[in-house]
Amino acid sequence: MRAPEALRGIRVVADPSVLDALAWPDDVAPLRLAPDDLFALGAASTDVVGALVEEETGFVGWWLSFEELHEPLLEHVDWPLPETLPALAQGLIAGVPAKLWLTPDRALLFCNAAYAHELEERLA
Repeated sequence: MRAPEALRGIRVVADPSVLDALAWPDDVAPLRLAPDDLFALGAASTDVVGALVEEETGFVGWWLSFEELHEPLLEHVDWPLPETLPALAQGLIAGVPAKLWLTPDRALLFCNAAYAHELEERLA
């Protein structure tokens, strides 16, 4: 597996209704990590009233083709992938907490930077 790349964006923590109302440019992927927690991959800033907004630098990831996703990665995933894309799925991958951002063109496997080495070893 190639080295992971640092993922940059902003983290927005707010009431779910506030997050639901946000609009993002096409080059930003708003990844809802929890009802009140959003990682805006590729965003540099946003003005949101009533939200905690911070730069997020704690994630690393690997952009994958669907061929790379299906073999051998999916043999390490014990949960069903979403059928409607784009979608964020999260859980254990090879026993490590990780996430998959699935788009019609490719997938992003990502995790907290502290877990990257362990995930790499287990997927090797």
